[in-house]
Amino acid sequence: MLTSPFSYLSKKAEKSFTFLILFTTIVVGCFMIYFDSFLTNDICKNGIISFELASDVEDSKAILNSWDLKSKISAGLSLGLDYLFMLLYPSLIAVLIHKLNQKLWSNHPFYKVGVYIIFAQFFTALFDAIENVGLIQLLLGNIDQFWTSTAYYFASIKFVLIITGIAYIFINFCYFLIQKFIKNE
Repeated sequence: MLTSPFSYLSKKAEKSFTFLILFTTIVVGCFMIYFDSFLTNDICKNGIISFELASDVEDSKAILNSWDLKSKISAGLSLGLDYLFMLLYPSLIAVLIHKLNQKLWSNHPFYKVGVYIIFAQFFTALFDAIENVGLIQLLLGNIDQFWTSTAYYFASIKFVLIITGIAYIFINFCYFLIQKFIKNE
């Protein structure tokens, strides 16, 4: 049977891991938000996300041209820090899915859906890394549609997988609260 990679952790280790990964994700995320504050402007309205989702080389070029030196340095630092972040956020999403899966779907066929989404979260890190290679190439001046497309398509897939994981958490957490409310009546 396909099982969650977290099922081998003791309850104490799982709890410690969850708090550690939550704390480090928040800390690193705050640094990334700080760096992103230097990237937002009239052309690049959503900061690094606008750069990631620029599907045309002309859009990438316009974003790069809208950034001053400080912004480009911030983008580079953000992309470098993202290599740490990409180890954190998929792990956090995955462990939260695992916890809900164990609580709600243990010994139920739906359990496998959660496990597949857990493993999909780890692919987000791979897609994020490939996307970052494209963005770094653009930032270094290799302005080419290939790098723009690489960043765009891998970022798009990454975001779909992240949204799927977060939606799974949200829906199952709501289901958990409803179940808890019904049992308390």
